[in-house]
Amino acid sequence: MKIEKLYPVCKDYIWGGTRLKDEYGKKTDKTPCAESWELSFHKDGLTCLENGETLAKAVTQAELGTNVQDFPFFPVLIKLIDAKQNLSVQVHPSDNYALKYENSFGKTEMWYIVEADEDAGIYLGFNRDVTKEEYQTAIEENRLTELLNFYKVKAGDCYFIPSGTIHAIAKGCLICEIQQNSNLTYRVFDYGRGRELHVEKALAVTTLKKHENIALQGDLLAVNKYFTVRKMHVRDEVFTADTKTFQCITCVNGQGEIDGKTVQKGDSFFVPAAYGKYTLKGDMEIVMTEIRKYYIGIDLGGTFIKGGIVDDTGRIILQDKVPTESQKGSAAVAANIATLCKALLKKVNMTNDDIVGIGMGVPGMIDSQKGEVVYSNNLAWEHFYIGEEVEKLTGLPVKIANDANVAALGETKFGCGKDYNNTVLITLGTGVGGGVIIDGKLFEGNRSAGAELGHSVIVAGGEQCTCGRKGCLEAYASATALIRDTKRAMEKDKNSKMWAVGSLDKVTGKTAFDYQDSDAAAKAVVDNYIEKLGVGLTNIANVFRPEAIMLGGGVCAQGDTLIQPLRAFLEKEIFAGDKGPKVQLLIATLGNSAGLLGAAALWL
Repeated sequence: MKIEKLYPVCKDYIWGGTRLKDEYGKKTDKTPCAESWELSFHKDGLTCLENGETLAKAVTQAELGTNVQDFPFFPVLIKLIDAKQNLSVQVHPSDNYALKYENSFGKTEMWYIVEADEDAGIYLGFNRDVTKEEYQTAIEENRLTELLNFYKVKAGDCYFIPSGTIHAIAKGCLICEIQQNSNLTYRVFDYGRGRELHVEKALAVTTLKKHENIALQGDLLAVNKYFTVRKMHVRDEVFTADTKTFQCITCVNGQGEIDGKTVQKGDSFFVPAAYGKYTLKGDMEIVMTEIRKYYIGIDLGGTFIKGGIVDDTGRIILQDKVPTESQKGSAAVAANIATLCKALLKKVNMTNDDIVGIGMGVPGMIDSQKGEVVYSNNLAWEHFYIGEEVEKLTGLPVKIANDANVAALGETKFGCGKDYNNTVLITLGTGVGGGVIIDGKLFEGNRSAGAELGHSVIVAGGEQCTCGRKGCLEAYASATALIRDTKRAMEKDKNSKMWAVGSLDKVTGKTAFDYQDSDAAAKAVVDNYIEKLGVGLTNIANVFRPEAIMLGGGVCAQGDTLIQPLRAFLEKEIFAGDKGPKVQLLIATLGNSAGLLGAAALWL
């Protein structure tokens, strides 16, 4: 399927106006034209294509995307709404209630304000906690709106309405509504217009707590399992539709083109999944709707727990951190993780139902199958089943792996290695860590204890390593080893230009690199470092023959000064030389986000 313009079904509800016909190009004989169902697979109004065929009939499962296939039916419905008069005060049930009592799914929705008259507004949620009795009495006495928040609105505002939240669009609003694919509404107040009310059902499903409106940051309007919505001002930009989801583009202002097709204000276009790159040109404000999956990634450190909500493209929707407080014991750390997860969800209007699972990167020896920290020196833990504990506290499934391993997974899925399925990450920090990815999956070895790449011996009987052995790669290629060798060189050569740093205490991992072009002692340090690291990388390349080896850590800030001689060494020393497959040498790009993203990627 090519990119298709959508031809909506229009509705003539009594509260509607005519702007959708007069200003937004909707072709209909309905007056008023209250709603245009821009993207709809719902039986009450199916969107059509230019040839008159319904989109629901024309589109294939592959063109909807793999994420859509996890739903029992198409999950989203997109409308434009013109409210000339007030809509009824209403509430929508949750999925659980609707499936039990209505043989239907419930409805969560969002409103993007396209236009608004000067005094236009919306009612959204209670302005304080109320009891069911207060709620019912207010309905009976026709004063329900006194209990509700009234928000004056303007173009560009966005409001999220979870199921169970009482709400109403007031007159003067023109809205783009993205909602679950449901037409289930319980009216509780309708300004005396004589339509059926559903008070008893509404009393059963309405959230009685004070409502807090939360706006997302950046271009995001809404994130949940049913719909992900972004608003963008575009002039000449390239977008990509991947295999996981279709995209629906709704132009809410301006005009332009989408891959050569004319776009006017009010038009919606369907971009099939796996379409690849396409271009939007002109000067337009668009609302883009997709179906994405979401995960929580946790990077557990000795000082801080970093966490974030991550989508299936590796986009971090929100991240934060809390103190680890390992001195308080393992149960306290698990509780801190759970608190962080709940806080992240609240800040983006998400619930557990929107999250596939929690992934965690944990320092130490990890049994990922059991969710067990077998031993962690950093946290002083032995045999702690952290996965089970966090599952109990959050109600979400948990996967865990060693922190260095998940960093490798993060770089492979979303960073410098995203074009490869077989990679190795080597981190050059205080020690030398690593992770191995084979056929896109994390290799962990027996009881998840593998991939201690920094503790392979490259010089028999060599420098003492912290692991107890001598001659390990870590003892030569870590930033710690580089600083040690730089200090030794300076002590040996009192005329070295490296003394310009002031004293041995001022030496860093970049000192020798800074002076290698003008100082023989510095050059000798750098040459030795590259040789020893090169030996280790060649061994790794010969064992795993990955498509790429990725280097991370502070030493990599040297860029080509480090990478170019390492590439030359690897090409010269690798088994079979140029007769074998080439191994790319790359610098990691995700930095401190690699662990968080890799943890989330345990679910991919």
